[in-house]
Amino acid sequence: MLSILIPAYNYDVTLLVQVLHTQCLQAGIEFEIIVADDSPGNPLSLVNRKITTQTHCRFIQNETNLGRTATRKKLAEAAVYDTLLFLDADVIPADGAFISRYLPYINNENTVVMGGYAYKPEAGQPVLRLKYGMAREEKAAEDRNNNPYASVFSGNFLTSKHVFLQNNYPENRNFYGMDNYFSYSLYKNEVTVVHIDNPIYHLGLEEDGVFFEKCLESVRIRKELLANKEGIENINPLLRYYKKLGKYRVRGLVAIVFRLCEPILKKRILNKNPNLFCLDLYRLGYLCTLD
Repeated sequence: MLSILIPAYNYDVTLLVQVLHTQCLQAGIEFEIIVADDSPGNPLSLVNRKITTQTHCRFIQNETNLGRTATRKKLAEAAVYDTLLFLDADVIPADGAFISRYLPYINNENTVVMGGYAYKPEAGQPVLRLKYGMAREEKAAEDRNNNPYASVFSGNFLTSKHVFLQNNYPENRNFYGMDNYFSYSLYKNEVTVVHIDNPIYHLGLEEDGVFFEKCLESVRIRKELLANKEGIENINPLLRYYKKLGKYRVRGLVAIVFRLCEPILKKRILNKNPNLFCLDLYRLGYLCTLD
């Protein structure tokens, strides 16, 4: 009935699997939990293998590092059931009704259901990643449904195997930012995206410098794969502004200004009180330098 799929890389999924296993048993459904570990040779792989020896669980060990996109495809192909629930390894359900809230949407053929994200502010957390998550990802379903394709995050969603395999990136490339491609593919193929209030807490927050570099990688991927796609401006704000700058033929000017202001913007982003508007300006300016 339900295949819960967790791609893991250098992360202990013990608590997540235990919580999901308990909730599925309480719901009385047919289910399986599959963990695919993408960090061969890592000691945590042995930990993850051990937790998946309990009933209804399976473990897949990648022989080489494939990246999350290819690992998710591998998980989908290995799933016994047609309804797939994808979760990132570094999350935990916000409450005990997480699985039951998804049950009404099982077997909805041409639909993707997004549960949403939540964050627990705690001392010592990376401030940029936390602030970004709370401002840009932690949104009520009512708000996300206003533009459903603009809030597609792959760490917590339910879909059918057919829809996922049709819209997942087809090549085995390992890079960050593929949620944007997945979102656009759903949009172009007219797959219904429904947002509900069924959040997970995002626990594994990257250090600010790492997250900042991942943001730039995501910009490069959008430029390579999506910048010239028809209708992308309807669902991706960054590329919407990028196309407007192109329309008025000022991308070159923006790139020059960005190179002059880049150190100032970076200081406003990587500090104890990150400015997210400066992050937006930085990404747009950086995108224009890629022309």
